[in-house]
Amino acid sequence: MTGRARRREAAAALQSQGVSGRLTARLLGMSRRTLKRSAHKRHDDALRAELVTLATSHPRLGYRMLHALIEGGGTTVNHKRVYRIYREEGLMVRRRRRKKLVRGRVAMVAPQRPGDRWSMDFVSDQLMDGRRFRVLNVIDDCTKRCLWQEVDFSLSGHRVVRVLEQLVALYGKPKAVLMDNGPEFTSVAMQLWARRNGIVQLFIQPGKPMQNAYVESFNGKFRDECLNENLFLDIEEARRIIESWGTFYNTIRPHSSLGYVPPEQFEASFKPQRLSLQVVP
Repeated sequence: MTGRARRREAAAALQSQGVSGRLTARLLGMSRRTLKRSAHKRHDDALRAELVTLATSHPRLGYRMLHALIEGGGTTVNHKRVYRIYREEGLMVRRRRRKKLVRGRVAMVAPQRPGDRWSMDFVSDQLMDGRRFRVLNVIDDCTKRCLWQEVDFSLSGHRVVRVLEQLVALYGKPKAVLMDNGPEFTSVAMQLWARRNGIVQLFIQPGKPMQNAYVESFNGKFRDECLNENLFLDIEEARRIIESWGTFYNTIRPHSSLGYVPPEQFEASFKPQRLSLQVVP
């Protein structure tokens, strides 16, 4: 029932109790002319039925689209009339709730050997002209070695796959890759790559970056020691400086969790020792 219809009903109830028309109009905030005017009966049954049928068949269309469909069928009708019936029948389009991503908690088991698990994450910064760029960091969770840092303005899921294919060619396949729920990591390209190579995809829970602690720790060092200490004129300079810092991190910089040796030196302890053959005379 519309507001006007409710006021008319209230006016009729007051007048049935002997309240004058002047007082009734004053109490309900209506003009006496409106009060005296008889309600106009609308002949909306056919239009109402057609609108309900269309809205039922096309539940995601709003009243303007439904009005266009009605007029496309040969019926000329004012869009305001369609909107009134649309509201009265409660045909408004319901907003879809965003699906909540549910991930199980990732157990942070320390990897025992190189290649047991890689971790990936993005870090962003900007050039001196204000343009923002991103850095994809990939590390080995066992040796803490930075396997790769891809620097560019845009890094899609396909670009991430190309980086991983290069790393597999260099270091072999990891057993698992740990990452957050960003669109680049949850893309179809990433899923197909992991399935094709038999690699387990591990996702942290949304809003729980501490579950990706290895690469988050690396990101903190990278930002503090490299990004915050340098100004980048262009993307090429950013790549050169970041590559230089990555080499320093892997080969020279002591790592506290590795007994204060750099990652490459720690990684060398996992390589099989060559046996020296002695010739017996």
